[in-house]
Amino acid sequence: MSEVRELKEGLPSRARYHGVLNASHRAFLRAIGLSDAAIDRPLGCVVVSWSEAGPCNFHTLGLVGHVKAGMEAAGVTGLAVPTLVVNDNISMGTEGMRYSLVSRDLIADTIEAQVQAHAFDGLVGIGGCDKTQPGIMMAMVRLNLPSVYVYGGSAEPGYLGDRKLTIEDVYESIGAYVSGKISEEELMEIERHAHPTVGTCAGLFTANTMASLSEALGIALLGSSTPVATSSRRAMYCYLSGKALGHLIETGIKARDVVTYDALYNATVLLMAMGGSTNGILHLLAIAHEAGVSFTLRDIDEISRKVPYIVSMRPAGQYVMADLDAVGGVPLVLRKLLERGYLRGEALTVTGKTLAESLREYRFVDIPHDHVVKDPANPIKPTGGIRILWGSLAPEGAVLKVAATGIERFEGRARPFDDEDSAFEAIRRNEIQPGDVVVIRYVGPKGAPGMPEMLRVTAAIVGAGLGDSVAMVTDGRFSGATRGMMVGHVAPEAAAGGPIAVVEEGDRVLIDAREGRIELLVDRAELERRMKGWKPRPPRARTGLLAKYAALVQSASKGAVTSPGPSG
Repeated sequence: MSEVRELKEGLPSRARYHGVLNASHRAFLRAIGLSDAAIDRPLGCVVVSWSEAGPCNFHTLGLVGHVKAGMEAAGVTGLAVPTLVVNDNISMGTEGMRYSLVSRDLIADTIEAQVQAHAFDGLVGIGGCDKTQPGIMMAMVRLNLPSVYVYGGSAEPGYLGDRKLTIEDVYESIGAYVSGKISEEELMEIERHAHPTVGTCAGLFTANTMASLSEALGIALLGSSTPVATSSRRAMYCYLSGKALGHLIETGIKARDVVTYDALYNATVLLMAMGGSTNGILHLLAIAHEAGVSFTLRDIDEISRKVPYIVSMRPAGQYVMADLDAVGGVPLVLRKLLERGYLRGEALTVTGKTLAESLREYRFVDIPHDHVVKDPANPIKPTGGIRILWGSLAPEGAVLKVAATGIERFEGRARPFDDEDSAFEAIRRNEIQPGDVVVIRYVGPKGAPGMPEMLRVTAAIVGAGLGDSVAMVTDGRFSGATRGMMVGHVAPEAAAGGPIAVVEEGDRVLIDAREGRIELLVDRAELERRMKGWKPRPPRARTGLLAKYAALVQSASKGAVTSPGPSG
């Protein structure tokens, strides 16, 4: 590490902890047991999103030691700091879900505060549940220090007889139960078997989507996203990530050198090819914002129209993260996409090598994999798993996970609701019928506030046997476990005066995935009349964190980032 010693003059820790006038700062490092040699080395931060409030990040604290050991081997002194976790599944369908997306930006803020306040030279972030991952990545590019991301891993799938289960099955079984299709005993059996270990949800929901995208972004080591949380390879990847940070400090490679337009392009290609969570769109836009990169819904839409959907993973397909890991993981998907010219292979990664170089050096095992990962020349669908929609109902855009539905065009009767609970109750009372378009509004970033996920409603629709005959449109979000004709992120949102605010009972709504359109089929003059008569509602939150968030949050079309200035 002679090069690191030579570079120390330019490191943040050098200015904070070296020299006679920093004696008081060093005294506090000595108080926690650091030696002269440890203080003399570069100072690395291990940011761990840890919590016992759910399985996703229950185990991540135990991974810190492996990261620190890797840092030590690379000549870096590692210290761990925490950041918070909001478990999406435990808060789903409750007031707690309003804090989910809020926590993403709060996580980035807490990391910024701790890293800047303590003059760390670089960081390794350990994430798990949905918002911990983009929150950590946002902080990395905001701080622009040498940075490596490492995932805590997904749970093993559950089994009930020969039926493979994920948490998605529990939500849809609730819908089946309230519709009288299964008994309480059957629901309880599914509940008991669905999520058998620590780790995040097993399917390609938001957590596994963001973990996969971290490899395509180049901010994580190849192969690190797919081993399950219980795998010993988790410890290995944590150790190697710690070592990688030492190399980045040596070479001076920082987060914004890695997370460029090309990296965001590659991550979007992977998102489309895998049919990942629509939340991936929101988070990539937010990461781009923090990185200072111009990357918009228009860029995402262009990519989605030319990248084939090739990976069969739940909820759209059959398989879970452990199955993808068994056949080659995310590197297998990236290699196929690179070989067919879909990726920008010159993008830099945290190894200091390009993505193309890293894939050439990656050790692949040649085993059958076509059941999970198709060749791009023979895809599941010829275009990406997510489509961006525009039209009179969403002038700033909306998102639809086409991978999770076989329907390309839907026209139906609007059934507007101003909150999630009202919509769920209507489904429970069998008031939603085939041909309906359930419209849930005032649940966007400002309106909720916090843009909650609507999994309880979407799962109830599917569980009630209406997944192929009822559509849904909302200015809120969806879980990665959502499937069906479900359109989210409608912008502008209702609370900002978007057209979704003036949808009336019985209006005709058109959703066209092929053309990328979402239209409120009312006369233009009538729509203008309604818009002129619309008045903003009093804010739902007047004090506390949610009120602060509502005052700062931007449109979903901009990633729902919190930023000073006009929102919308």
